[in-house]
Amino acid sequence: MIVVGLSSGTSADGIDVAAARIELDGTLVRLTPLGHRTTPYTADLREEIRGALPPAPTTMEDVCRIDTRVGREFAEAARNGIEEFAGGRADLVASHGQTLFHWVSGTAVNGTLQLGQPAWIAEATGLPVVSDLRAADVAAGGQGAPLAALLDTLLLGGRAEPVAALNLGGIANATVVRDGAPEAFDTGPGNALLDAATHRVTGGRADFDADGALARSGRVDPVLLEHLLAEPYYRLPPPKSTGLELFGPGYLDAALRHVGAPSDGDLLATLVELTAATVADALRPHGVTEVVASGGGVRNPVLMKRLADRLHPARLGSSDDLGLDGDAKEAYLFALIGFLTWHGTPGSVPACTGARRAPVAGRITPGAGPLRLPEPAAGPPRRLRVEARGL
Repeated sequence: MIVVGLSSGTSADGIDVAAARIELDGTLVRLTPLGHRTTPYTADLREEIRGALPPAPTTMEDVCRIDTRVGREFAEAARNGIEEFAGGRADLVASHGQTLFHWVSGTAVNGTLQLGQPAWIAEATGLPVVSDLRAADVAAGGQGAPLAALLDTLLLGGRAEPVAALNLGGIANATVVRDGAPEAFDTGPGNALLDAATHRVTGGRADFDADGALARSGRVDPVLLEHLLAEPYYRLPPPKSTGLELFGPGYLDAALRHVGAPSDGDLLATLVELTAATVADALRPHGVTEVVASGGGVRNPVLMKRLADRLHPARLGSSDDLGLDGDAKEAYLFALIGFLTWHGTPGSVPACTGARRAPVAGRITPGAGPLRLPEPAAGPPRRLRVEARGL
């Protein structure tokens, strides 16, 4: 079946759309990428979302407006993606929505909120929509994250040596795949503080450090870096997850008030070093020999260079090498989770999220026709193979 996956990360800059043909052959999932693109949010919606993120106060009117507006823009992105990548015909949409809040107390997650009303997507496309993909894992005692561990373990399992998948989104998360139980966790900020700093030093003219140009112009400020590395989150044991509730713009502002603001270039260089150091420190105890990176951070050559240096002798590569474009991996992930939900199969890995069991993920909003689910799969898949692209 052809599934369209929709995602928007913590940076809230746009919607990632990916279409894939997905088939289940016994315990093997075959995923054929059909195409992907990123559709920017309209400027006013982007600012409305960012204005509602913690620690900013918000109202139920704001929540309702964002839920509706994100749903409408996701719906338009899905409809365009179906036309562009699937010849106008698809079977299912899986929508992650836009995370507004991840309720964490210590190491426990009590709830998670993603907005983007799926009824708008179902109405625009006529297709059933799987959404709210994290809540079942949280209800089962899990972190609701990192969901990427599902794809990572299926794709990277069976290797002779430990390997890690690394997603460099706003928050960086890693999955360690090895013989025995896999392990996954959020390492800390990926691009979140870098983006906040870029917005700060450019007066809002830029939302990210294109090609790492600002970071390349500066040097690491050791006093600021030492202060940032003292964050208690880094010493928590996995499974653990975090978000902009901790590593948002206010976190950066507080750090700069405490130690003083360096030059613009030095600030960005220091935050690159923070991401590289915390990722490498989190992965080092696992003895991985290879790290497969994805997410927006792979397009920052300064960050990738510092990661490669810090991770050595482990090799640093990209999910592009495995057939999944690093910019679209999460959208393909959510397409996969939607497909598994449709077939009555769990959408998370309890060993990685900390859940008591592996629940079927999400809820289903019917499309234009009657909702007819297939017979549940005989069992969960064990492997994922990315096939050559094509319709």
